[in-house]
Amino acid sequence: MASLNPSGYEKFSGSPPKQGQEAATTGIPLSSSDQYFNESCETNTRLQTKTRVPWSSGLCDCFSDWRNCCITCWCPCVTFGQIAEIVDRGSSSCGVNGALYTLIACVTGCACCYSCFYRSKMGQQYMLKKHPCGDCLVHCCCEYCALCQEYRELKTRGYDLSIGWHGNMEKRSREVAMTPIPPVVEDGMSR
Repeated sequence: MASLNPSGYEKFSGSPPKQGQEAATTGIPLSSSDQYFNESCETNTRLQTKTRVPWSSGLCDCFSDWRNCCITCWCPCVTFGQIAEIVDRGSSSCGVNGALYTLIACVTGCACCYSCFYRSKMGQQYMLKKHPCGDCLVHCCCEYCALCQEYRELKTRGYDLSIGWHGNMEKRSREVAMTPIPPVVEDGMSR
């Protein structure tokens, strides 16, 4: 039971307080029920049990999109900025991410440490397998191939990386608005 003493400390005796009494503020749950359980814990467990899917193209399929391969080879900050904007869902811009990538590359020479986080984030969003090895190792060993693969994956998923996140959302909303809705035909009626 909780008891008040003059020093201001409260003790917990192991049994919950009765109605009308204040509970001791100790941070220890007063009952054996799981009062800290919430739906997000259950949701996270369900998401982790989903199977991961393979990438739509291989790591070394860079020349399947030769235009992006050339851009990534000479200016990887552009490809990275486009990928980061889509993965961040428009919360950061292509230019800011590309500039930050360039700054990290010039100062430390390890821009792969920054870009591997976006590969991990993209893998979580689309439930992609870590193949052929972990995300950071892929970026450290094959930075340009990894960027090309991520670009192709987003392109396969219907994104036009050249117009950014907001451009893709506008494009999709126009497509949805232009899609004709088929008439509802009730049973027994003919068209």
